Amino acid sequence: MKKSHADALWVHLHWLIVLAEQESFTRAAEQLEVSKAAVSQKIKQLETLAGVALVQRTTRSVRLTEAGKKLVEDLRQPFEQIEQHFNALRDTSGPLRGVIRVTAPVAFARQQLLEPVRQFLRQYPEVRIQLEVSDQLLSLASEGYDLAIRHSHRVPDTHVVLPLCDTKTVLVAAPEYLMQAGSPQHPQDLARHDCLYYPRGNELPHWKLSHPQTAESFSVAVKGGFATNNSESIRDAAISGLGIAMLPDFSARAALACGQLLPVLEDWQVAGGFADKIWLVRPYSARVPRAVTVFSHWLQECFRAQRRPAG
Repeated sequence: MKKSHADALWVHLHWLIVLAEQESFTRAAEQLEVSKAAVSQKIKQLETLAGVALVQRTTRSVRLTEAGKKLVEDLRQPFEQIEQHFNALRDTSGPLRGVIRVTAPVAFARQQLLEPVRQFLRQYPEVRIQLEVSDQLLSLASEGYDLAIRHSHRVPDTHVVLPLCDTKTVLVAAPEYLMQAGSPQHPQDLARHDCLYYPRGNELPHWKLSHPQTAESFSVAVKGGFATNNSESIRDAAISGLGIAMLPDFSARAALACGQLLPVLEDWQVAGGFADKIWLVRPYSARVPRAVTVFSHWLQECFRAQRRPAG
């Protein structure tokens, strides 16, 4: 093969891979920002050079022949490596740029995460952050996320895990409710109160509390007229006076600060409630985009004051 033909192959082969991904000359042209005719011409030239049909064309769709499929399959990884090496080179210089895909729990994202994100984007205007807010533990690898924030007792040991902040479980209620129903003085008093809780099947929950000084512990079966699987909804129900709520402290912090909620049984610690740590989790990769690394460090610094000293 002539050298000029070999040089031309790089563009032709790349366009074939894009066509295979898009399954349409029109969409491939849009992806490549060229004309549909240009894509068609490149593919015809490639077939001429190869001496075999690579694409089956119909009026409605585009499908690769078996030869085309094998060629694309063999080429996909080398082209991905070339792209990774180029992006790595570009990533080492110039302003911070790129897209960071993040998933985070609903309540934490709404109440704690948006302000640090706003400050980060102001500092690095060429970075874009795509935030998926969900209480489901989405798969980072299969869903393509760069970073996850997890409020969990357990984190995957197959990923890189960094501590973000500490948290604790608190009991709270509205002043109006406590004025009418009275403030519990002992964990066993919770049994006669309306309690707001996360549903766990059809069984009534048990709240476990222990005293740090006396080592006493109690498990109390609680009941109430309202249960939901979202901490913000439980918090709002507590603010409206429906009962005593068990919440992660970050969900109750603002309402406690302004007096909408008051702490209940402050001298007791809730056991087996919400996880006591929030983590940054990312898939293991030999090369982490600079934007992801900088954003991870930024979040850790923002929440540093909420981490307990080690030891």
